Order: sequence, then C-alpha cells, then structure tokens
Amino acid sequence: MSLKKVNTVLAAGVALFALYLGLSFVLAPEASTVGVGLPQWPAGGGGDGFLVMKGTRELAMGLAVGVLLLTGQRRALGWVLLAEAVAPFGDMVAVLTHHGSAAAAFGIHGLTSALIAVTGLLVLREGAAAGGSAAGARGPVPVGGR
Repeated sequence: MSLKKVNTVLAAGVALFALYLGLSFVLAPEASTVGVGLPQWPAGGGGDGFLVMKGTRELAMGLAVGVLLLTGQRRALGWVLLAEAVAPFGDMVAVLTHHGSAAAAFGIHGLTSALIAVTGLLVLREGAAAGGSAAGARGPVPVGGR
C-alpha cells in the first residue's frame, strides 16, 4: 500500500473520529463527560454549554480535514492536521493542570495529539517522497524551455 493511501486512511480516520466526538458532545453532552479525565464536573448541567462548544470545535476540525481530503489539497491537509494536533494537546494540559487523571491526559489526549501530528507529518512527507510538491509540479522551467 502506498504512503498516500495510508495517509488518506489515517486522515479520514481523524476526520471521522472528530465528527463523531463533535456530534457526541453536541447531542449528548452529559454522556460525553465520562472519560475526559477531569476530576469534577459542575453539578446541575453547568458544563453542558462547555461541552457543546467543545463539540462544535470537534465538528469544525473534522469538517476541515474532510474538505481538504475531498478537494485533494494534500499540502494544506498536512499543515491543518499539524495545527489541529494542538487541540488535544491543550486538552491534555488542561486535564493535568486541573488535577485530573494523568492516564486519561496522556493516554487519551496526548496519544490523540501525537497521532494527528504524525499523520500531518506523513502527509507533508508525501511531496518530498514523490520528489517534488504534492501538486505534482516538476520544478521551475529552465531558461529556454524544456
């Protein structure tokens, strides 16, 4: 299997998982709190608004990756994946700084961040592995034509 196919499967997995998480947080916010790693949750539904915001963030992330996959913008896809790796990294830091579960912080959020970052780096590597840009350009045209 080619590097591009593996990367496409990984990026599609990132997009689908982000869409799933986003819909879960928007449609069932209370059920989505299990396993995020934070030690306490506000009583009386105080956290539902936060979870809906987190859900819309996840939906936007999944849609961005999906659009770039569908349009074939591989270089932009790689950079967006690297940028999106910041979100689960921030979640990991939030869990750790609020005395949450270190296992959840590193095992869920940290690994997710690493997976997304590695996928982004692999997608960016496609152009280098092909000997040029991801768009297939052969470099500058020498003076006098080819």
